[in-house]
Amino acid sequence: MAQLVREIMTSDITMVEPQTSVVEVARLMREQDIGAVVVAENGRLRGLVTDRDLVVRALADGGSVDDRTVYSACSAELVSVAPDDDVDRAVYLMGARAVRRMLVVEDGRLVGIVSLGDVAVARDADSALGDISAADPNH
Repeated sequence: MAQLVREIMTSDITMVEPQTSVVEVARLMREQDIGAVVVAENGRLRGLVTDRDLVVRALADGGSVDDRTVYSACSAELVSVAPDDDVDRAVYLMGARAVRRMLVVEDGRLVGIVSLGDVAVARDADSALGDISAADPNH
């Protein structure tokens, strides 16, 4: 039987507004031990920012980051799946769009995020990627 995205997605989502500073988003990621935050404005999805986005788009240029907003660092082109989509569809889209995380949207409402790590753990928790994804990063 095919596995559904809703069975492996993360439904605990952290959201910030586009004008939130990249420093505040980095702190949220550290405090919540997460690698991605959704950017939304007035209920409308505006982007997704990852820890890597913060490094590549906000820090790597140098200079002060105090006045940089998360919107300047986020990926505005969003890739999404539905919770009842087959995990194989999510894997296909991740490969085709070269993304590691996708939004899970149902009836126009964000309900979760699915990551490459979620897929790895669901497919084979004993594989190298599954093992790394399931490991506690604080140990």
